Amino acid sequence: MDYEVVIGLEVHAELSTKTKIFCSCINEFGGDPNTHCCPGCSGMPGVLPVINKSVIEYAIKAGLATNCTISKFTRMDRKNYFYPDLPGAYQISQHNYPICRNGYIDIEVNGNKKAIRIHHIHMEEDAGKLIHSDYGTGTLVDYNRAGTPLIEIVTEPDIRSAEEARAFLEKLKAILQFIDVSDCKMQEGSLRADVNLSVRPKGQEEFGVRTEMKNLNSFKAIVRAIEYEAKRQIEEIESGGVIYRETRRWDDEKGISYAMRNKEQAEDYRYFPDPDLPPIIIDNEWVNSIKASLPELPDARKERYIRDYSLPEYDANILTSSKVLSDFFEKALQHTDNAKAVSNWIMGDLMRILKEREMEVEEIPFPPEYLASLISLIDKGVISGSIAKKVFVKMFDTRKDPEAIVKEEGMEVVTDEDAIRKVILEVMKNNPSSVADYKGGKTKALGFLVGQVMKATKGKADPKLVNKLLVEELEK
Repeated sequence: MDYEVVIGLEVHAELSTKTKIFCSCINEFGGDPNTHCCPGCSGMPGVLPVINKSVIEYAIKAGLATNCTISKFTRMDRKNYFYPDLPGAYQISQHNYPICRNGYIDIEVNGNKKAIRIHHIHMEEDAGKLIHSDYGTGTLVDYNRAGTPLIEIVTEPDIRSAEEARAFLEKLKAILQFIDVSDCKMQEGSLRADVNLSVRPKGQEEFGVRTEMKNLNSFKAIVRAIEYEAKRQIEEIESGGVIYRETRRWDDEKGISYAMRNKEQAEDYRYFPDPDLPPIIIDNEWVNSIKASLPELPDARKERYIRDYSLPEYDANILTSSKVLSDFFEKALQHTDNAKAVSNWIMGDLMRILKEREMEVEEIPFPPEYLASLISLIDKGVISGSIAKKVFVKMFDTRKDPEAIVKEEGMEVVTDEDAIRKVILEVMKNNPSSVADYKGGKTKALGFLVGQVMKATKGKADPKLVNKLLVEELEK
Protein backbone atom coordinates (compact mmCIF):
# COMPACT_ATOMS: atom_id res chain seq x y z
CA MET A 1 0.00 0.00 0.00
CA ASP A 2 1.19 3.52 -0.79
CA TYR A 3 1.24 5.91 2.17
CA GLU A 4 1.19 9.67 2.46
CA VAL A 5 3.09 11.51 5.17
CA VAL A 6 1.25 14.36 6.89
CA ILE A 7 3.38 16.89 8.80
CA GLY A 8 2.68 19.98 10.84
CA LEU A 9 5.42 22.07 12.43
CA GLU A 10 5.60 24.13 15.62
CA VAL A 11 8.59 26.42 15.22
CA HIS A 12 10.06 28.38 18.13
CA ALA A 13 12.12 31.46 17.27
CA GLU A 14 13.90 33.47 19.94
CA LEU A 15 13.45 37.18 19.32
CA SER A 16 16.54 39.38 19.24
CA THR A 17 15.18 42.21 21.41
CA LYS A 18 17.68 43.91 23.71
CA THR A 19 15.87 42.81 26.87
CA LYS A 20 13.66 39.91 27.89
CA ILE A 21 9.91 39.74 27.44
CA PHE A 22 8.72 40.73 30.95
CA CYS A 23 11.75 42.34 32.62
CA SER A 24 14.76 44.52 31.81
CA CYS A 25 17.36 41.71 31.96
CA ILE A 26 19.69 41.56 28.95
CA ASN A 27 18.51 39.18 26.24
CA GLU A 28 21.79 37.62 25.20
CA PHE A 29 23.03 34.08 24.53
CA GLY A 30 25.63 32.64 26.89
CA GLY A 31 27.14 34.28 29.95
CA ASP A 32 28.01 32.69 33.26
CA PRO A 33 25.08 30.73 34.72
CA ASN A 34 22.41 32.85 36.41
CA THR A 35 24.01 36.20 35.59
CA HIS A 36 21.32 37.39 33.12
CA CYS A 37 18.38 37.01 35.44
CA CYS A 38 16.49 38.94 38.13
CA PRO A 39 13.72 38.24 40.66
CA GLY A 40 11.21 38.51 37.81
CA CYS A 41 12.60 35.95 35.35
CA SER A 42 13.75 33.66 38.16
CA GLY A 43 10.22 33.36 39.49
CA MET A 44 10.46 35.12 42.85
CA PRO A 45 7.06 35.71 44.50
CA GLY A 46 5.50 39.16 44.41
CA VAL A 47 7.28 40.35 41.25
CA LEU A 48 4.98 41.61 38.48
CA PRO A 49 5.67 41.21 34.73
CA VAL A 50 5.64 44.18 32.36
CA ILE A 51 5.49 43.26 28.67
CA ASN A 52 8.26 44.49 26.38
CA LYS A 53 6.68 46.56 23.58
CA SER A 54 9.46 45.53 21.19
CA VAL A 55 8.40 41.89 21.54
CA ILE A 56 4.90 42.80 20.31
CA GLU A 57 6.37 44.78 17.39
CA TYR A 58 8.67 41.90 16.42
CA ALA A 59 5.75 39.46 16.52
CA ILE A 60 3.68 41.78 14.31
CA LYS A 61 6.62 42.05 11.89
CA ALA A 62 6.85 38.25 11.68
CA GLY A 63 3.11 38.02 11.10
CA LEU A 64 3.11 40.61 8.32
CA ALA A 65 6.12 39.00 6.62
CA THR A 66 4.34 35.62 6.63
CA ASN A 67 1.05 36.97 5.27
CA CYS A 68 -0.84 36.69 8.57
CA THR A 69 -3.79 38.71 9.81
CA ILE A 70 -2.81 40.73 12.89
CA SER A 71 -5.26 40.44 15.79
CA LYS A 72 -6.70 43.71 17.03
CA PHE A 73 -7.26 42.15 20.45
CA THR A 74 -4.74 39.77 21.98
CA ARG A 75 -3.76 38.76 25.48
CA MET A 76 -1.27 36.70 27.47
CA ASP A 77 -2.35 33.50 29.24
CA ARG A 78 -0.84 31.31 31.91
CA LYS A 79 0.01 27.78 30.79
CA ASN A 80 0.22 25.84 34.02
CA TYR A 81 2.65 22.97 34.46
CA PHE A 82 5.57 22.28 36.75
CA TYR A 83 9.06 21.70 35.46
CA PRO A 84 12.35 22.60 37.18
CA ASP A 85 13.46 25.03 34.45
CA LEU A 86 10.15 26.93 34.64
CA PRO A 87 10.65 28.95 37.83
CA GLY A 88 7.07 30.16 38.30
CA ALA A 89 5.57 26.69 37.69
CA TYR A 90 3.68 28.22 34.75
CA GLN A 91 4.62 29.72 31.41
CA ILE A 92 3.23 33.03 30.20
CA SER A 93 2.07 32.27 26.68
CA GLN A 94 -0.96 32.81 24.43
CA HIS A 95 -3.83 30.39 23.92
CA ASN A 96 -7.22 31.63 22.73
CA TYR A 97 -6.12 35.00 21.34
CA PRO A 98 -2.76 34.68 19.51
CA ILE A 99 -1.31 37.82 17.97
CA CYS A 100 -1.24 36.52 14.35
CA ARG A 101 -3.54 34.17 12.43
CA ASN A 102 -4.11 32.61 9.02
CA GLY A 103 -0.84 33.22 7.19
CA TYR A 104 1.18 31.26 4.65
CA ILE A 105 4.66 30.85 3.20
CA ASP A 106 5.27 29.86 -0.42
CA ILE A 107 7.84 27.12 -0.98
CA GLU A 108 9.25 25.34 -4.02
CA VAL A 109 10.46 21.73 -4.07
CA ASN A 110 11.65 20.03 -7.27
CA GLY A 111 10.07 22.77 -9.35
CA ASN A 112 6.67 22.43 -7.65
CA LYS A 113 5.38 25.53 -5.87
CA LYS A 114 3.13 25.24 -2.83
CA ALA A 115 1.75 27.43 -0.07
CA ILE A 116 2.18 26.11 3.48
CA ARG A 117 -0.52 27.63 5.67
CA ILE A 118 0.26 29.08 9.09
CA HIS A 119 -2.50 28.52 11.65
CA HIS A 120 -1.20 31.16 14.05
CA ILE A 121 1.82 32.82 15.63
CA HIS A 122 1.86 33.50 19.35
CA MET A 123 4.23 35.11 21.84
CA GLU A 124 5.59 33.43 24.95
CA GLU A 125 8.52 33.29 27.33
CA ASP A 126 11.26 30.67 27.16
CA ALA A 127 12.19 28.44 30.09
CA GLY A 128 15.60 28.11 31.73
CA LYS A 129 18.16 25.44 30.98
CA LEU A 130 18.76 22.22 32.90
CA ILE A 131 22.38 21.10 33.25
CA HIS A 132 22.61 17.43 34.16
CA SER A 133 25.63 16.02 35.98
CA ASP A 134 27.74 13.66 33.90
CA TYR A 135 27.97 11.42 36.95
CA GLY A 136 24.26 11.22 37.71
CA THR A 137 24.62 13.15 40.95
CA GLY A 138 22.01 15.81 40.21
CA THR A 139 20.80 18.63 37.98
CA LEU A 140 21.54 22.35 38.07
CA VAL A 141 19.37 25.10 36.59
CA ASP A 142 20.59 28.13 34.63
CA TYR A 143 17.91 30.84 34.42
CA ASN A 144 19.76 33.05 31.94
CA ARG A 145 17.40 31.87 29.19
CA ALA A 146 14.25 32.13 31.35
CA GLY A 147 12.09 34.96 30.08
CA THR A 148 13.73 35.10 26.67
CA PRO A 149 11.02 36.26 24.23
CA LEU A 150 9.78 33.65 21.78
CA ILE A 151 7.33 33.48 18.96
CA GLU A 152 5.88 30.11 18.06
CA ILE A 153 4.84 29.63 14.43
CA VAL A 154 2.29 26.82 14.13
CA THR A 155 1.56 25.47 10.65
CA GLU A 156 -1.44 23.62 9.33
CA PRO A 157 -0.77 19.92 8.49
CA ASP A 158 0.08 20.87 4.87
CA ILE A 159 3.59 19.41 4.62
CA ARG A 160 3.94 16.08 2.81
CA SER A 161 7.66 15.27 2.89
CA ALA A 162 10.94 15.93 4.66
CA GLU A 163 12.00 18.03 1.66
CA GLU A 164 8.93 20.26 2.00
CA ALA A 165 9.57 20.62 5.75
CA ARG A 166 13.15 21.67 5.08
CA ALA A 167 12.09 24.12 2.34
CA PHE A 168 9.53 25.70 4.68
CA LEU A 169 12.02 26.05 7.54
CA GLU A 170 14.74 27.47 5.30
CA LYS A 171 12.30 30.03 3.91
CA LEU A 172 10.99 30.91 7.38
CA LYS A 173 14.54 31.29 8.70
CA ALA A 174 15.44 33.63 5.82
CA ILE A 175 12.32 35.75 6.40
CA LEU A 176 12.96 36.12 10.13
CA GLN A 177 16.58 37.08 9.45
CA PHE A 178 15.68 39.56 6.70
CA ILE A 179 13.20 41.40 8.96
CA ASP A 180 15.81 41.28 11.75
CA VAL A 181 13.60 39.82 14.49
CA SER A 182 15.74 36.72 15.20
CA ASP A 183 19.29 35.62 14.44
CA CYS A 184 17.92 32.08 13.92
CA LYS A 185 21.17 30.46 15.11
CA MET A 186 19.98 26.88 15.34
CA GLN A 187 23.20 25.78 17.04
CA GLU A 188 22.34 28.16 19.90
CA GLY A 189 18.68 27.13 20.04
CA SER A 190 17.41 30.41 18.56
CA LEU A 191 15.37 28.42 16.05
CA ARG A 192 14.01 24.97 16.84
CA ALA A 193 11.06 22.92 15.70
CA ASP A 194 8.63 20.32 16.98
CA VAL A 195 7.51 17.89 14.27
CA ASN A 196 3.98 16.46 14.35
CA LEU A 197 3.81 13.53 11.95
CA SER A 198 1.33 10.87 10.88
CA VAL A 199 0.90 8.59 7.88
CA ARG A 200 -2.22 7.52 6.01
CA PRO A 201 -3.01 5.47 2.89
CA LYS A 202 -2.94 7.65 -0.20
CA GLY A 203 -6.43 8.85 -1.04
CA GLN A 204 -7.66 8.65 2.55
CA GLU A 205 -9.00 11.95 3.88
CA GLU A 206 -8.90 11.10 7.57
CA PHE A 207 -5.58 11.79 9.29
CA GLY A 208 -3.64 9.00 10.95
CA VAL A 209 -2.50 9.02 14.59
CA ARG A 210 0.28 11.57 14.99
CA THR A 211 3.40 11.59 17.08
CA GLU A 212 5.39 14.63 18.13
CA MET A 213 9.17 14.96 18.08
CA LYS A 214 10.37 17.85 20.24
CA ASN A 215 13.08 20.52 19.94
CA LEU A 216 14.91 19.57 16.76
CA ASN A 217 17.52 22.24 16.10
CA SER A 218 19.15 21.48 12.76
CA PHE A 219 17.77 21.03 9.26
CA LYS A 220 19.70 17.79 8.88
CA ALA A 221 18.24 16.37 12.10
CA ILE A 222 14.72 17.40 11.10
CA VAL A 223 14.99 15.67 7.71
CA ARG A 224 16.44 12.49 9.25
CA ALA A 225 13.86 12.45 12.03
CA ILE A 226 10.96 12.82 9.59
CA GLU A 227 12.25 10.09 7.29
CA TYR A 228 12.85 7.72 10.20
CA GLU A 229 9.52 8.34 11.93
CA ALA A 230 7.53 7.98 8.70
CA LYS A 231 9.25 4.68 7.96
CA ARG A 232 8.71 3.48 11.55
CA GLN A 233 4.99 4.25 11.46
CA ILE A 234 4.47 2.58 8.08
CA GLU A 235 6.31 -0.55 9.20
CA GLU A 236 4.29 -0.64 12.44
CA ILE A 237 0.99 -0.39 10.54
CA GLU A 238 2.04 -2.96 7.92
CA SER A 239 2.96 -5.45 10.65
CA GLY A 240 -0.46 -5.08 12.28
CA GLY A 241 0.71 -2.82 15.12
CA VAL A 242 -0.84 0.32 16.53
CA ILE A 243 0.47 3.90 16.42
CA TYR A 244 0.06 5.66 19.75
CA ARG A 245 -0.27 9.39 20.18
CA GLU A 246 2.92 10.18 22.03
CA THR A 247 5.84 12.56 22.39
CA ARG A 248 9.08 11.11 21.07
CA ARG A 249 12.69 12.23 21.38
CA TRP A 250 15.06 12.15 18.43
CA ASP A 251 18.55 10.75 19.03
CA ASP A 252 20.64 12.23 16.22
CA GLU A 253 23.73 10.14 16.98
CA LYS A 254 21.86 6.84 16.79
CA GLY A 255 19.48 8.03 14.08
CA ILE A 256 16.36 6.82 15.91
CA SER A 257 13.40 8.22 17.81
CA TYR A 258 12.06 6.76 21.03
CA ALA A 259 8.97 7.35 23.16
CA MET A 260 9.15 9.89 25.99
CA ARG A 261 5.57 10.09 27.19
CA ASN A 262 2.09 9.06 26.11
CA LYS A 263 -0.32 11.74 24.88
CA GLU A 264 -3.45 9.62 24.50
CA GLN A 265 -5.15 11.80 27.09
CA ALA A 266 -5.28 15.49 26.17
CA GLU A 267 -2.88 17.55 28.24
CA ASP A 268 -4.78 20.02 30.43
CA TYR A 269 -2.59 23.05 31.00
CA ARG A 270 -5.48 24.93 32.68
CA TYR A 271 -4.95 28.04 30.58
CA PHE A 272 -6.42 31.23 31.94
CA PRO A 273 -5.81 34.94 31.25
CA ASP A 274 -2.75 36.17 33.09
CA PRO A 275 -4.13 38.38 35.86
CA ASP A 276 -1.00 40.56 35.98
CA LEU A 277 -1.00 41.54 32.29
CA PRO A 278 -3.77 43.56 30.63
CA PRO A 279 -5.06 42.70 27.13
CA ILE A 280 -3.10 44.16 24.23
CA ILE A 281 -5.09 46.35 21.85
CA ILE A 282 -3.45 46.80 18.43
CA ASP A 283 -4.77 49.55 16.16
CA ASN A 284 -4.41 49.84 12.40
CA GLU A 285 -2.08 52.83 12.63
CA TRP A 286 0.45 50.81 14.60
CA VAL A 287 0.24 47.85 12.21
CA ASN A 288 0.57 50.10 9.16
CA SER A 289 3.62 51.88 10.56
CA ILE A 290 5.30 48.51 11.22
CA LYS A 291 4.33 47.30 7.74
CA ALA A 292 5.89 50.41 6.19
CA SER A 293 9.15 49.69 8.04
CA LEU A 294 9.52 46.15 6.69
CA PRO A 295 12.65 45.68 4.57
CA GLU A 296 12.81 43.89 1.23
CA LEU A 297 11.85 40.23 1.81
CA PRO A 298 13.69 37.22 0.32
CA ASP A 299 11.25 36.61 -2.57
CA ALA A 300 11.32 40.27 -3.63
CA ARG A 301 15.12 40.38 -3.43
CA LYS A 302 15.36 37.15 -5.42
CA GLU A 303 13.22 38.63 -8.22
CA ARG A 304 15.36 41.79 -8.20
CA TYR A 305 18.55 39.76 -8.57
CA ILE A 306 17.10 37.94 -11.57
CA ARG A 307 15.74 41.15 -13.11
CA ASP A 308 18.52 43.66 -12.40
CA TYR A 309 21.62 41.44 -12.42
CA SER A 310 20.48 38.76 -14.91
CA LEU A 311 21.35 36.06 -12.40
CA PRO A 312 19.94 32.55 -12.97
CA GLU A 313 17.09 31.62 -10.63
CA TYR A 314 19.33 29.01 -8.99
CA ASP A 315 21.91 31.65 -8.05
CA ALA A 316 19.24 34.03 -6.74
CA ASN A 317 17.69 31.27 -4.64
CA ILE A 318 21.00 30.43 -2.96
CA LEU A 319 21.95 34.05 -2.31
CA THR A 320 18.60 34.96 -0.74
CA SER A 321 18.46 31.83 1.42
CA SER A 322 20.44 33.74 4.07
CA LYS A 323 20.38 37.42 4.96
CA VAL A 324 24.10 37.29 5.80
CA LEU A 325 24.90 35.84 2.37
CA SER A 326 22.60 38.24 0.56
CA ASP A 327 23.98 41.28 2.38
CA PHE A 328 27.53 40.09 1.64
CA PHE A 329 26.61 39.91 -2.07
CA GLU A 330 25.02 43.38 -2.01
CA LYS A 331 27.99 45.00 -0.27
CA ALA A 332 30.46 43.40 -2.69
CA LEU A 333 28.48 44.92 -5.58
CA GLN A 334 29.13 48.37 -4.14
CA HIS A 335 32.75 47.87 -5.27
CA THR A 336 32.31 45.94 -8.54
CA ASP A 337 29.62 45.66 -11.21
CA ASN A 338 30.45 42.03 -12.06
CA ALA A 339 27.43 40.51 -10.28
CA LYS A 340 27.78 37.05 -11.85
CA ALA A 341 31.42 36.78 -10.77
CA VAL A 342 30.51 37.76 -7.19
CA SER A 343 27.73 35.16 -7.20
CA ASN A 344 30.03 32.45 -8.58
CA TRP A 345 32.73 33.07 -5.96
CA ILE A 346 30.18 33.06 -3.12
CA MET A 347 28.41 29.89 -4.24
CA GLY A 348 31.62 28.15 -5.26
CA ASP A 349 34.85 28.70 -3.36
CA LEU A 350 33.37 30.53 -0.37
CA MET A 351 30.64 28.00 0.39
CA ARG A 352 33.07 25.12 -0.21
CA ILE A 353 35.63 26.40 2.29
CA LEU A 354 32.95 27.19 4.88
CA LYS A 355 31.62 23.64 4.55
CA GLU A 356 35.09 22.06 4.71
CA ARG A 357 35.92 23.98 7.87
CA GLU A 358 32.48 23.51 9.41
CA MET A 359 31.91 27.26 9.65
CA GLU A 360 28.68 29.23 9.42
CA VAL A 361 28.13 32.04 6.91
CA GLU A 362 28.15 34.44 9.86
CA GLU A 363 31.83 33.53 10.30
CA ILE A 364 33.09 34.73 6.89
CA PRO A 365 36.46 36.19 7.94
CA PHE A 366 36.97 38.92 5.34
CA PRO A 367 34.84 41.91 4.25
CA PRO A 368 32.83 41.88 0.98
CA GLU A 369 35.04 44.57 -0.58
CA TYR A 370 37.96 42.11 -0.53
CA LEU A 371 36.05 39.74 -2.80
CA ALA A 372 35.23 42.66 -5.11
CA SER A 373 38.92 43.60 -5.17
CA LEU A 374 39.88 40.03 -6.08
CA ILE A 375 37.41 40.03 -8.96
CA SER A 376 38.78 43.37 -10.18
CA LEU A 377 42.32 41.92 -10.23
CA ILE A 378 41.06 39.13 -12.50
CA ASP A 379 39.06 41.47 -14.74
CA LYS A 380 42.07 43.79 -15.17
CA GLY A 381 44.32 40.87 -16.06
CA VAL A 382 46.58 41.36 -13.04
CA ILE A 383 46.13 37.72 -11.98
CA SER A 384 44.76 34.63 -13.70
CA GLY A 385 41.74 32.63 -12.57
CA SER A 386 43.89 29.82 -11.18
CA ILE A 387 46.05 32.27 -9.23
CA ALA A 388 42.90 33.96 -7.94
CA LYS A 389 41.83 30.71 -6.29
CA LYS A 390 45.12 30.60 -4.38
CA VAL A 391 44.74 34.25 -3.41
CA PHE A 392 41.21 33.55 -2.20
CA VAL A 393 42.39 30.83 0.20
CA LYS A 394 45.15 33.09 1.53
CA MET A 395 42.65 35.93 1.89
CA PHE A 396 40.34 33.61 3.86
CA ASP A 397 43.17 32.43 6.13
CA THR A 398 45.03 35.70 6.69
CA ARG A 399 42.17 38.25 6.29
CA LYS A 400 44.57 40.30 4.14
CA ASP A 401 43.60 42.51 1.21
CA PRO A 402 44.04 40.48 -2.03
CA GLU A 403 46.10 43.25 -3.64
CA ALA A 404 48.58 43.04 -0.76
CA ILE A 405 48.72 39.24 -1.07
CA VAL A 406 49.42 39.42 -4.81
CA LYS A 407 52.25 41.92 -4.32
CA GLU A 408 53.80 40.09 -1.36
CA GLU A 409 53.69 36.71 -3.12
CA GLY A 410 54.68 37.98 -6.56
CA MET A 411 51.56 36.51 -8.15
CA GLU A 412 51.04 39.03 -10.96
CA VAL A 413 50.34 37.63 -14.42
CA VAL A 414 53.41 37.23 -16.62
CA THR A 415 52.95 39.16 -19.89
CA ASP A 416 56.56 39.06 -21.08
CA GLU A 417 56.26 37.47 -24.56
CA ASP A 418 59.87 36.34 -24.72
CA ALA A 419 59.64 34.61 -21.34
CA ILE A 420 56.37 32.88 -22.24
CA ARG A 421 57.67 31.85 -25.69
CA LYS A 422 60.70 30.26 -24.05
CA VAL A 423 58.44 28.14 -21.84
CA ILE A 424 56.25 27.22 -24.85
CA LEU A 425 59.25 25.94 -26.81
CA GLU A 426 60.33 23.84 -23.83
CA VAL A 427 56.81 22.36 -23.48
CA MET A 428 56.67 21.56 -27.22
CA LYS A 429 60.06 19.86 -26.99
CA ASN A 430 58.91 17.69 -24.07
CA ASN A 431 55.57 16.77 -25.68
CA PRO A 432 56.30 15.88 -29.33
CA SER A 433 53.29 13.53 -29.62
CA SER A 434 50.89 16.31 -28.65
CA VAL A 435 52.53 18.64 -31.16
CA ALA A 436 52.13 15.95 -33.83
CA ASP A 437 48.48 15.43 -32.81
CA TYR A 438 47.75 19.14 -33.24
CA LYS A 439 49.42 19.25 -36.64
CA GLY A 440 47.43 16.17 -37.56
CA GLY A 441 44.17 18.01 -36.93
CA LYS A 442 43.48 16.99 -33.32
CA THR A 443 42.66 20.43 -31.91
CA LYS A 444 42.16 19.06 -28.38
CA ALA A 445 45.94 18.75 -28.17
CA LEU A 446 46.11 22.54 -28.00
CA GLY A 447 44.26 22.57 -24.68
CA PHE A 448 46.69 20.03 -23.24
CA LEU A 449 49.71 22.06 -24.32
CA VAL A 450 48.19 25.27 -22.91
CA GLY A 451 47.69 23.46 -19.62
CA GLN A 452 51.33 22.35 -19.59
CA VAL A 453 52.50 25.93 -20.17
CA MET A 454 50.28 27.23 -17.37
CA LYS A 455 51.58 24.49 -15.11
CA ALA A 456 55.18 25.34 -15.94
CA THR A 457 54.55 29.02 -15.15
CA LYS A 458 52.61 28.11 -11.98
CA GLY A 459 49.52 29.73 -13.41
CA LYS A 460 51.15 33.13 -13.75
CA ALA A 461 51.23 33.37 -17.55
CA ASP A 462 48.47 35.33 -19.28
CA PRO A 463 46.24 32.54 -20.70
CA LYS A 464 45.19 34.56 -23.77
CA LEU A 465 48.79 35.37 -24.57
CA VAL A 466 49.79 31.71 -24.07
CA ASN A 467 47.13 30.61 -26.59
CA LYS A 468 48.24 33.21 -29.13
CA LEU A 469 51.97 32.47 -28.91
CA LEU A 470 51.47 28.71 -28.76
CA VAL A 471 49.42 28.69 -31.97
CA GLU A 472 52.10 30.82 -33.64
CA GLU A 473 54.83 28.33 -32.73
CA LEU A 474 52.74 25.31 -33.70
CA GLU A 475 51.95 26.79 -37.11
CA LYS A 476 55.62 27.36 -37.93
